[in-house]
Amino acid sequence: MAEGEELISVNYEVSGKVQGVFFRKYTQAEAKKLGLVGWVQNTSHGTVQGQIQGPTVRVRELQEWLRKVGSPQSRISQAEFSNEKKITALEHKDFQIVK
Repeated sequence: MAEGEELISVNYEVSGKVQGVFFRKYTQAEAKKLGLVGWVQNTSHGTVQGQIQGPTVRVRELQEWLRKVGSPQSRISQAEFSNEKKITALEHKDFQIVK
């Protein structure tokens, strides 16, 4: 596998004005556009969290999107990434919005 083709898994949590602004729907669309799998959900404390899996280069693109872009109405104050690890196979079939 070429560099950047390695599969990684990363957890994320985004803070700011990220609920009630279609953040999950836009995150799902962006992830699918990049060919990534994982999930996204609202938390009880007003953030959005989830997991991204896919080729390192693509995961980095979504991380940047989560950090700086988000949905049109959102205001991102912080994006935290944790638990990054290399994986040998994807653990999800697609990118889902978890209720």
